[in-house]
Amino acid sequence: MALRVPKAELPAELRDLMTKQLGAVPEPVEVLWNNPRLAVANQEFSARAAEWDAADASLKTFAHMAVAARIGCSWCLDINYFLALNQNLDPARASQVPRWRQSEVFTPLERDVLEYAEAMTDTPTTVTDELSARLLDELGPAALVELTVYIGLANLAARCNTAHGITSQGYSDACEIPLAARPEAPGVGSSAA
Repeated sequence: MALRVPKAELPAELRDLMTKQLGAVPEPVEVLWNNPRLAVANQEFSARAAEWDAADASLKTFAHMAVAARIGCSWCLDINYFLALNQNLDPARASQVPRWRQSEVFTPLERDVLEYAEAMTDTPTTVTDELSARLLDELGPAALVELTVYIGLANLAARCNTAHGITSQGYSDACEIPLAARPEAPGVGSSAA
């Protein structure tokens, strides 16, 4: 897939900062910079969302990866697998998110979070009262609300990236274990790894 929207030139200071932080400027930032006000607002909101702490960061990372696998956003899988290492997530476990239903490395809570992320990503959504009640009991209202909004943001990012033709940039190449390919399922997005 090729980019459907050209990359815009970023201010040198921003380009240098992102290169220092991540080794390369993320393509979604370069594409969004075609509308600098939108790009800045997106960066500011993303930075604020990163500060939320009612829900465990690893659960949110796993949820974002589940959304990305469901939608087929290889860029989101790539960067989140890379970022998982900064959260000290076990790379072997993180690598299994695209095939979490077949894997036995996740706790019951993590499995519920992954199911919730997929259910929120389905169109129409397929979240059940039972799943929501289990998560509410386990996480509490503040964390469940945060997780829900975080999954919504993951959907926004993954859907925008795929619509713009943005694919993996190779961030996860630095990780020691490759992402597992998502099993093919009828009527569901293709493998994203």
